[in-house]
Amino acid sequence: MPYIKNSQQHYDKYKRDQEARSFYKSKKWRQCREVILCRDNFLCVDHLKKNQVVAAQMVHHIKELRDYPELAFEPSNLVSLCLSCHEKRHPDRGKRKEKRKKRNLNVVEFEANPEIT
Repeated sequence: MPYIKNSQQHYDKYKRDQEARSFYKSKKWRQCREVILCRDNFLCVDHLKKNQVVAAQMVHHIKELRDYPELAFEPSNLVSLCLSCHEKRHPDRGKRKEKRKKRNLNVVEFEANPEIT
């Protein structure tokens, strides 16, 4: 499955600590992730609760990895989520809130040149 470019990828590259990054790149995690996605039929469990079918791209630790490393590969602590549901569970890690600059529009009023018309 190709890795999707998104805000999670930005978080992983620039904000995640090195230990967590190496965990998520490990072969053991990738295999565990695949098992959980298969278990959940590659569907977002949050959307399924609302009777909606949405593809899952992420596997989420219910109890966070840094707080409960002993549950890192525990299937009961892992759920499949779509990107938007994962970002709702981690608002601090989601899309960067970029302030859009307001454009100042310069309005120029003009009239036809009477010498030309």
